Amino acid sequence: MSEQKVYLLLGLCVLFWSGNFILGRFVSGDIQAVELAFFRWFFVIILTIPLLFKIDIKKVITIYKKNFIFLTFLAIVGITLFNTVLYIALHTTTATNALLINSIIPILILLFSFLILKSKITKVQTTGIVISTFGVIFLVLKGDLTNIFHLKFTHGDLWVIVSSLLWATYSTFIKLKPKDLNHVELFILVVYIGFIFLLPWYLSQGYSLDKEIMILKDNWYFFIYVSVFASLLSFYFWHIGIDTIGAERTGQFTHLMPLFGAILAFIFLGEVPYLYHLIGALFIALGIYLSLFIKK
Repeated sequence: MSEQKVYLLLGLCVLFWSGNFILGRFVSGDIQAVELAFFRWFFVIILTIPLLFKIDIKKVITIYKKNFIFLTFLAIVGITLFNTVLYIALHTTTATNALLINSIIPILILLFSFLILKSKITKVQTTGIVISTFGVIFLVLKGDLTNIFHLKFTHGDLWVIVSSLLWATYSTFIKLKPKDLNHVELFILVVYIGFIFLLPWYLSQGYSLDKEIMILKDNWYFFIYVSVFASLLSFYFWHIGIDTIGAERTGQFTHLMPLFGAILAFIFLGEVPYLYHLIGALFIALGIYLSLFIKK
């Protein structure tokens, strides 16, 4: 697959995740974080059942046994913990704070790739990340850097930091996946294993059946979206990106989330874009362009 197609897929990936971010915050008052994560992956499993007939299950099981610790680690970090922790954060922090903190993910991936994968970091990549990070901060602070002094931080912000560390860890280690596993097999494996570890966490909450049925009835649109777009497609696209252009370059696309968030807010919430949106978008675009296309 050409890099141009990979860039398009990664753009769609973070667009879908931006929608998950907005919807997750929207329903956080009615649904607990563990419930959100459980039903999200429950429906993903249902949707992926047909794929089980198209993959070599015996091969996947054999590979899993040989790489039990590593693949279980990936599943727990990327499936069991990451989204659950993020949903916990969205219960107690503002979208502005979460978006600002979320911008550290590309930097974390770059650092982890350097320390773990021994990846080389060029000056151009570093410059690009700094510029796009500034664009994210400029966008989140609405063009006035003094607004940083008016931000109120909560314990939810610490959960966002934890979720960012989890995703950076997953995105870095996924590069070390067994070569015999393709993207579909890897995705199905980590989802199923991750869900197994999520299940006892969910059951320990003691939710009533009537309450869960009501949640599904009232929020069906959310679970369809996060299962199909924010999970099934996005994770697959993200895996392709890491495998094709590397974890550090793939992570740079995370900086598009605040921009996409502003666009989605305009379309669905009627929030009017301002000049700082354009300026922030230009910095983000410039940083991504430098990191992806400029070699020297």
